[in-house]
Amino acid sequence: MDEPIKSKRRFWPGTIAFILIILFTISSSVFAATMPTELVPVGKTVGINISCKGVMVVSLNAVETAEGNVSPAKDAGMLPGDIITHVGADAVETLNDFRAAVDKAGGEAMTIRFIRDDNEMQVTLQPAENASGHPELGIWLRDGLAGIGTVTFYDPQSGKFGALGHAVTDVETGSIVPLESGTIMPAKITSILKGASGAPGELQGEFNFDESLGTITENTNAGIFGKLENASLAEDGKAYPVGSEDDLKLGPATILADISGEGTKEYSIEISRIFSGGDSRKMMVTVTDETLLEATGGIVQGMSGSPIIQNDKIVGAVTHVLIDNPQKGYGISISRMLETGFSDSEQGNAA
Repeated sequence: MDEPIKSKRRFWPGTIAFILIILFTISSSVFAATMPTELVPVGKTVGINISCKGVMVVSLNAVETAEGNVSPAKDAGMLPGDIITHVGADAVETLNDFRAAVDKAGGEAMTIRFIRDDNEMQVTLQPAENASGHPELGIWLRDGLAGIGTVTFYDPQSGKFGALGHAVTDVETGSIVPLESGTIMPAKITSILKGASGAPGELQGEFNFDESLGTITENTNAGIFGKLENASLAEDGKAYPVGSEDDLKLGPATILADISGEGTKEYSIEISRIFSGGDSRKMMVTVTDETLLEATGGIVQGMSGSPIIQNDKIVGAVTHVLIDNPQKGYGISISRMLETGFSDSEQGNAA
């Protein structure tokens, strides 16, 4: 087996970049039939590996030529966040596919098809010859992301898990990564970058791409969801009733988190504010646990998805930290996660 691969990459470009959630109209009878009433809160840190559906444009760069700098992709109208699906007649799913298709064109003009805001578009690109005589398009691409996050819950009835409480997004563009495939893997926390005002902290760790705990099937505004293949991730946890948004109360609560690599522990917090409205910012939480504050400074990246327990119910998950005050952060309600993760899978991605 390969040596564990260290990953310190983050999924989000700014920890207070809040994400709006699209609401769908679905009958209450469908929800009653599909929504779990009990869940096992997990709180364990895992490695997350996602492959894009197509190849994502991360940035547009200048090509240095003998005549000066030119930007073929930019001049053709492409933008960061575009998802390339075809070069000429060739389908593109990976960076290797893209390179092969560009090489096949031999420096000649080529058509590129891509998706932008759910619309299919096409441009013609003429590569520019760089100073070394090689054709370039002036484009930086990515076909996947890997990092660390926290599993929120496991549903023993369906075998489904939910994690993060927000989407996996591209670090540079902030765009939601369109999911082709993905897995969660065991992770080992190796160090903690403690949070401070103006400098969000981070859990740092390592994981091995050859091990899989589950398959990711959805990357949504309310978290990632999939099927757990190895129930050992949640075997020590007990099921809690699912709390509604009406069950949320100002006052004491706890979160489950794995910050040391020694297993999940419970830490005290306060739900200090409850928001109305339809986005993922349902509550503000304040870390009050002295042990957690000493170790991390509060909420750090990698803790996204840590389940929130209040009055013996699972009521939500930590999603973001306030950059100016890492003791405080935001959380999504568990009902919002379930609405998105379970209704989409049953109804066929109503977006």
